Amino acid sequence: MAKRIFVAATGQNVGKTTTSLSLLHLAQKKYRRIGFMKPMGPKPGMYNGRWFDKDAVLVARVFGLQKQLPCMSPVLVHPDTTRMVVDGQIPLDELPGRIVRCYEELEKQCDFIIIEGSGHPGVGSIMKLSNARIAKLLNAPVVMVTGGGLGNVVDNIHMNLALFRQEQADVKAVLVNKILAEKRDTTIDYLTRAFADEPFTVLPGFTYQPILANPTLRRISSLLDLPLHGSRRDVGRIIHNVQIGAASTQRVTELLKDSSLLIVTSSRDELLVTLANLYQMKEYREKIVGLIIPGIAPISTITQRILDCSRIPYLRTFKHTTTALHQIITEDVSKLTAEDTEKLDLIRSLAENSIDFDTLDKLAC
Repeated sequence: MAKRIFVAATGQNVGKTTTSLSLLHLAQKKYRRIGFMKPMGPKPGMYNGRWFDKDAVLVARVFGLQKQLPCMSPVLVHPDTTRMVVDGQIPLDELPGRIVRCYEELEKQCDFIIIEGSGHPGVGSIMKLSNARIAKLLNAPVVMVTGGGLGNVVDNIHMNLALFRQEQADVKAVLVNKILAEKRDTTIDYLTRAFADEPFTVLPGFTYQPILANPTLRRISSLLDLPLHGSRRDVGRIIHNVQIGAASTQRVTELLKDSSLLIVTSSRDELLVTLANLYQMKEYREKIVGLIIPGIAPISTITQRILDCSRIPYLRTFKHTTTALHQIITEDVSKLTAEDTEKLDLIRSLAENSIDFDTLDKLAC
């Protein structure tokens, strides 16, 4: 029988998938055969001609588990699924059996399995498949991932515990993510004392790493639905800063920060030419990830030639304003992809230094 852990979370964007990747990486050091399951997938995507949850595809590609994919994503939620459920077009009594059968097939192939929930613990209730119900269905001990803090963490944990206890699912640990580095020890100390009467263990996860939330050029191209021109060598490079090229050319170059994506309107020929030339210099290549060029005015012929010759990566848009672009990019929550090798390497390194896998492994069953 494979050991298993159900990874739940108090809400979205607290690092659930990052935690699953981390635990699988650490498990791979101890167990010969690892596996993953996203029992209810709310983010369907097409892969090799079939529909799977995007997180299942991500894990399969990162760990080479493509053969497991048919069992990793047993229930998918498409945009019209919830309406079909209410209309009685989807037989809900068949779904639990589908999940169990897929898990049993996975268990034959694995020694250690991570089961990842969807969103907050109540997600899927309309299908009678909340995180808590699935954890109980698979008899999997639960690790609940939460963000950093004290009062809000305690409030969120207790609110979510109610659902797990209602379903008689066993919460074994709380993993605290996105902790400020200078408050790491203090935060864990206070939370451990705040939950002293609870039957679960409080464990530290990752310290806050803004780099993991920052987008790549590939992500921005996808987000804006714009083709990437120029060099694609650094398409997976992480963007640390987004700067608007509104000041004079000299001032913009003086204010350049590391790994910056610059938004420069199509009429700023001098600035576009300067940035294209700077991109070819090693000391500036570290600062310039690429450009987004908005504006209805055409780029002049000579400026276009210089951009193309420099191979500086750029996106060209006629429908977005500078302000809108900045807002879209800064408000986006970047999700991991299998191509984000820089982020994935960082996650592996952080996992080895931040997560107590031995304790979690003992809690697994």
